[in-house]
Formats: sequence, structure tokens, C-alpha cells
Amino acid sequence: MSAKYIAALPVLATLVAGHGYISKPQARMPGDAMAAACGQQVYTNQQSDHYGNVQGELQVASSQSDYDAAACDIWLCKGYKFDDNKDNVQTYTAGQEVAFTAEIHAPHTGVANVSIVDTASNSVIGSALKSWDVYASTATGVKDTDTSFSITMPSDLGDQCATAGDCVIQWYWFAEDIDQTYEACVDFTMSGSGSGSSSSGSSSAAASSAASATSKVAVAAAATPSSTLATSAAAATAPATTAASSSSDSQLAQQIAAAFPSSVLTQTLPATATGSASVIPESSLPEGTTVQDLVDWFAELVSSIESSSSKKARRHARDLRA
Repeated sequence: MSAKYIAALPVLATLVAGHGYISKPQARMPGDAMAAACGQQVYTNQQSDHYGNVQGELQVASSQSDYDAAACDIWLCKGYKFDDNKDNVQTYTAGQEVAFTAEIHAPHTGVANVSIVDTASNSVIGSALKSWDVYASTATGVKDTDTSFSITMPSDLGDQCATAGDCVIQWYWFAEDIDQTYEACVDFTMSGSGSGSSSSGSSSAAASSAASATSKVAVAAAATPSSTLATSAAAATAPATTAASSSSDSQLAQQIAAAFPSSVLTQTLPATATGSASVIPESSLPEGTTVQDLVDWFAELVSSIESSSSKKARRHARDLRA
């Protein structure tokens, strides 16, 4: 392997770690305010791959002196800040139907929901607007209903979400089989109640300032028959699937990512060895292991080799799903 491609491996490691995000409506993206609160490495990690999970961010943050847990509030919108997204505020009316598009790069069985969240307390307002008891299943693959769906804006919010930055529509996916959490937040304003519309929300260029949420309060689990989970209240064990990369490598990262079709990354591998082999593995791969999981493991291996820390232990690919 040439030195050029060896140098590109850390970039690839970051790219393959990401599994899902919302592409429509425009969701929050990382920016300078996030970098100031969460630290430069956490920002760089997400700027390079905003599809990544919260546990991956926490793994990066754990070794960074400039990570401020309270200011980052990483369990709210993955630490992405309103101040970086004032031009992305949507304007909705009560009863309006809003179309969503989610991009899922690799299936991992879990639960999901879409809810309105009060950003000051990081708490769900009312009931989930959409929920899935089984989401992005490794058994069935990602379904169309997982990636293309609509919600109806509630009519009982009053003026609670009249000021930009006070509320977000949060897409939340907890991949239970790998213990990873994915979030995306759409900033919006909505005043009072009114008749609904079937059109999607329009962007509001003017967004009023609102204080950024600094309290680290996790969202409680929703207790409704149709919703398995709201937002997880516990920080799960950080998986070793995310490596930080330099933003200057973003162009090369995109070129490398283009060489890996999602159809390949989402293929499920056999749990036991097939065909003939001179070396028989001591244990089987967990059911549902995908090519993506092996790439994630390889990314971790590269990261551990490059790391100067002697405390970072290597793990086997099958351990990622154990």
C-alpha cells in the first residue's frame, strides 16, 4: 500500500464511523460555537463526519483538555449549537405536515422517534410525533419508511416555541445492538395554533437570538404504547469506531468515501467461517455483523496504532457487537 493511501486511513476511519443523519429539513451542523464548547477535536470529528454517534464523540472528548461537558451538552443535538445554525431555522404552523428524509449508511437494529425538545432543559415536550419500535433492522435492512416519513406539528404548543433556539425537532435513533446513539436537530419557530398545511416548512433567514442550553439533562424515556424510547438518559459505553481527522483532508476523504458503495458496506457477513480455511477462528461473529462493522474495527486498529497512548487496547472486530 502506498504512503499516500496509508496517510489517508485516518480520514477513512472517520468516514466509515458515521451511520445516520437527517438531510431534510436542514438539521443543525457543527460550527465555531460547537468548537468553543466541545473542543477542537470533537468539532473536527463531527465536521468531517456529521453522521457519527454520540458515543463516538465522547470517545474523542475523553482525551481532550478543551472539552467542556456542561457547555457542550453533548446529549442535546450531539453538541451542535443554535448559534452556528441561525440561518437554518424553519417556520411552521400548528397542524402542518413536515416531510423528513433520513440518510442511514448502515443498518443496526434499534428504536427511533421524532419529538419536539425544549433546548433549555433537554426534555421532550408532549408525546413523540413519530416512533419506531424496530428501526434500521439488520434482519430486514433499512426500510423506505425508516428514511422517508412525515410528522404533523402539534397544536398545543402555544408560544412555547415562538423564539428561535428554544425548541428543536429531534430525530433520535438508538441502535441497541451496538449501543450507539444518533441524533439530528431541526431548529424551528411556531407561534400559537392554526390550521395545518401539507407543505413542508420554509426556511426563515431571520432567527432571533436565544441562550444556548448548558444544563446536561438527558431526556427521559417516553412511556407511550406506540413509542419505545424518547432520548436515552444514560451515556452508553463509548465504542471504538470513531477517529478524529483533519478538516484539511475533507476533499481526500470524500474521494475515498466514494469508492465504498453503501450496498457493500451494508452486506451482512456469515457468523461462522465458510469454505476452506487454513486457520479456523476461535469464536463466531455475532449475528448481523456487516462489512461496515469490520471497517469500523479496522478504523479502530489504525487509530490505536497511530495513538501515542499505551493505554488504548486493541479489540477484535467481533467485539464491536458483543
